[in-house]
Amino acid sequence: MGQTIAQKIIAAHLVDGTPQPGCEVGLRIDQTLTQDATGTMAYLEFEAMGIPRVRTELSVAYIDHNTLQNGFMNADDHRFIRTVAKKIGVRYSRPGNGICHQVHLERFARPGKTLIGSDSHTPTAGGIGCLAIGAGGLDVAVAMGGGAYYIPYPKSVLVRLSGALRPMVSAKDIILEVLRILSVKGGVGKIVEYGGEGVKTLTVPQRATITNMGAELGATTSIFPSDEVTRAFLKAQGREEDYIPLCADADAVYDEVIDIDLSALAPLAACPHSPDNVRTVRSLSMTKVDQVCIGSCTNSSYTDLMAVAAILKDKTVCPDVSLVIAPGSRQVLSMLSANGALTTLLNAGARILESACGPCIGMGQSPNSAGVSLRTFNRNFEGRSGTRDAGVYLVSPETAAASCLTGFITDPTTLGTFEPVPMPEAFPINDNMIDLPASADEYESVEVLRGPNIKPLPQAQPLTDTMTLPCLLKVGDNITTDHIMPAGSKILPYRSNIPHLSQFCFEVCDPDFPARAKAADGGFIVGGANYGQGSSREHAALVPLYLGIRAVIAVSFARIHKANLVNAGILPLEFEDPADYEAVSLGDTLVLCGIDEGVQNGRVTLTNQTTGRTFCLRCDISSRQADIIRAGGLLNYTREKNR
Repeated sequence: MGQTIAQKIIAAHLVDGTPQPGCEVGLRIDQTLTQDATGTMAYLEFEAMGIPRVRTELSVAYIDHNTLQNGFMNADDHRFIRTVAKKIGVRYSRPGNGICHQVHLERFARPGKTLIGSDSHTPTAGGIGCLAIGAGGLDVAVAMGGGAYYIPYPKSVLVRLSGALRPMVSAKDIILEVLRILSVKGGVGKIVEYGGEGVKTLTVPQRATITNMGAELGATTSIFPSDEVTRAFLKAQGREEDYIPLCADADAVYDEVIDIDLSALAPLAACPHSPDNVRTVRSLSMTKVDQVCIGSCTNSSYTDLMAVAAILKDKTVCPDVSLVIAPGSRQVLSMLSANGALTTLLNAGARILESACGPCIGMGQSPNSAGVSLRTFNRNFEGRSGTRDAGVYLVSPETAAASCLTGFITDPTTLGTFEPVPMPEAFPINDNMIDLPASADEYESVEVLRGPNIKPLPQAQPLTDTMTLPCLLKVGDNITTDHIMPAGSKILPYRSNIPHLSQFCFEVCDPDFPARAKAADGGFIVGGANYGQGSSREHAALVPLYLGIRAVIAVSFARIHKANLVNAGILPLEFEDPADYEAVSLGDTLVLCGIDEGVQNGRVTLTNQTTGRTFCLRCDISSRQADIIRAGGLLNYTREKNR
């Protein structure tokens, strides 16, 4: 039986485990990336392991999230990341050089390699044939130290593409169609591969848009073949030597196959407040628009923004609409500047933001009260924009550009046709904003500089066989990491200060939770299905740990967050019967029994002491994860193994 693309890369990097569904596998990691919202913690964790230098082929630290210099906190964190990167052997991409995923795709990602990043949209590099997976910062730190990265061996989904996109229909519409079919839970435990004749019609930036937003499926990752289109992109980036051909075997077997005819797609939009709430743009045509944001790691490539410039040429943005555009990298921005497209955008009334995540992560540009914001981003969770009652729609650059002209959500196919933007034969290469680390002879003399905002890591309590603690919070289905630990300019500067950060934990669900948790001597959180979907931020586990949470009991978990809970030393438990979720209320006293044995055999007994009901919970973790829980988290486990 033949192999899929992902199975080939996994087989070539397998260091532990059996490659079959239901088993956990450990992979050798070639590359890592961090960004500044998660990077400070990752490097503090790397330092705590006592390993002097990284052992990967390549590790890069990007500054792209916390770029608003409002107070000393972000600047101090950037200085810490810059100096620690120089000392431990990590390249440092300076502020303004671009969004991590866009820059990594341009300059570093390679077909057939493994990459993990402390950002959930790391699968962007799957557009170039790289097995790229989002992970918690501690998992990235372990990989930088030469340790394996562990995942449940995933199932395989083939999205078979046929035909070609019509004019003004884009790659964003493809991934929105996949989300419409699979939902935000449909990719959990799976790798999504793209194949079929339609793949050949898509450029690497288009493929990267699709793999980037594949994170919203809950998938382990998404990946495209590495073919002549890939070779042409790498050649244009001056690194054709990185190319290798890579495709699935003709007789590869997939667990699921989805067929999409590209020629039949229409422009789509994800409506508030979920990326899978997908409708056609045409059906939303009477919706008035207040704001349009174009950019993010999903849709900020050169070809994306050239398409926007073509639509806006010699026109003016509707006076009722605020338009902001953030090029994804300095390379993209310099190309737009050189060819005059930047002037076109400015003349149309666009406000140009720096090459960073910006509004996507809640760093500025919040919409007006109850405003409608069209964004070419990947997430539209409630409140993520910084305005709680805003209606955020996720659309393609073409739909965004058309809509900012009319003032209403507008199907771009109604504007007529525009010449497709050709891929450049050569990109301008300038890596002078990527600092190299100190050499092996010099690194010991590098001083790591820390600001007062950097606080110690919280420590897990020892595991006990029985816990009797209150339910301190009960939440519903599809709770995101934005619910647990919000982003935004008010909160992100405190990513390295867990005590301060804790006062914002779950504030969008229950503003009294932090005070209630601090007043208790430990407790549990109860959640619904797909608990922890969204970003890879391990703060969504570290902050509850600091607040005394010993276990999270849910109907089901998102992959990265479940791993982060284990890494933090928090038990992730699942209701054996989902209906039992209804039998627990906020404030109930819960008794967990048989924990020592349960982390090994997969069953823990829960008694609701308040109601007298008893039922079973699944402890669906590997034997390695059980050892991590017993050790009080991955950091302790790793230190013990390295002794």
